[in-house]
Amino acid sequence: MSTVAIILKKHGSAMLASLDWTLFICALLLVSAGLITMNSFASENAFFERQIVWTGISVVIFLIVSVIDFRFLKRTVVVTALFTLSVAVLVLVMLSGETIRGAQSWFHFGPFAIQPSDPIKLVVILLLAKYFSRRHVEIAHMRHILVSGFYVGIIFILVFLQPDFGSAIIIALVWLGMVLISGISKKHLMAVVLVGVLSFVGLWSFAFADYQKQRILTFIHPLTDLEGAGYNAYQSTIAVGSGEILGKGVGYGTQSKLKFLPEYENDFIFAAFAEEWGFVGIILLFTLFGILFWRIIANAMYGATNFEILFGAGLAVLFVSHLIIHIGMNIGLLPVTGTTIPFMSYGGSHLVTEFVGLGILMSMRRYNRAIHRDDIQKEFIGV
Repeated sequence: MSTVAIILKKHGSAMLASLDWTLFICALLLVSAGLITMNSFASENAFFERQIVWTGISVVIFLIVSVIDFRFLKRTVVVTALFTLSVAVLVLVMLSGETIRGAQSWFHFGPFAIQPSDPIKLVVILLLAKYFSRRHVEIAHMRHILVSGFYVGIIFILVFLQPDFGSAIIIALVWLGMVLISGISKKHLMAVVLVGVLSFVGLWSFAFADYQKQRILTFIHPLTDLEGAGYNAYQSTIAVGSGEILGKGVGYGTQSKLKFLPEYENDFIFAAFAEEWGFVGIILLFTLFGILFWRIIANAMYGATNFEILFGAGLAVLFVSHLIIHIGMNIGLLPVTGTTIPFMSYGGSHLVTEFVGLGILMSMRRYNRAIHRDDIQKEFIGV
């Protein structure tokens, strides 16, 4: 009997009872929406077939992860090891990783390609959850913005240099969101933001050459160069708008079928979905995401300690950031950064990471009311 079968047989009943079925079903429906959209473009679609396999792998991993007791993640030595390993992996991918679409962000293992920046986002959430859960009493001090920013900044820079702008932005937003949720002084945070803005203004005025300024402007406003950098964003906005109220129907999206819309299975899958399903389909999609976010936050609020609460909140920030940036670049409001939409876009790395995050949340849900008072005290004295 396989290891997976043994685990499921031993913990099956407890696992089924502890799962948040509303959350799990919403995630599967979102995956299904992505699969339907991918499969509507061709009778034989490699993306669809591979994503079916990744979905099966992700669900199995989710079920296994949900029965593991993750309270060991609150130990400083574990979080430190995860952070160190993440930095080492990011350095290794910069030295020997494969370049895809201009970013040296991938490892290839036979038929599989893994993007380490996806699971490392969960490490960032765990790192910040551990850091802020131990410092809730003195959280208003400026040094906690700087120290937490330093740790996350190392990962941010390594991802940014690949260059994977989308993942780097997501990591920065996760840090910002968790800083705000943890209760850090807003005045101190605004001071850091102001320093950053002033530094950028200084570089713009005295350091950047004209061609560098033009690249930044094109990055921020891609629709100003419709035949060059703005082509993808322009085609995406056409696809979204052409869906109108009821959409063109599954398999009848002309922008997608005629290959005007690039990366329909990944970066622009929202536009492909909107073209076929229309405004009504978008409302249904937003409803599913809304329920998913509600269940994540609801589970987080019942966490046994601040660590569990902050992890759940960080997971919600991660998914919301992906959703906003993906939709923003699909409708021409944000730069095209190659950001996936949770559960819908093609790709195994991000899909497995998302289900692992939900699995850890389900594991924490199993002991959220059973934790002993001594465990809470240990968390805040650094054991």
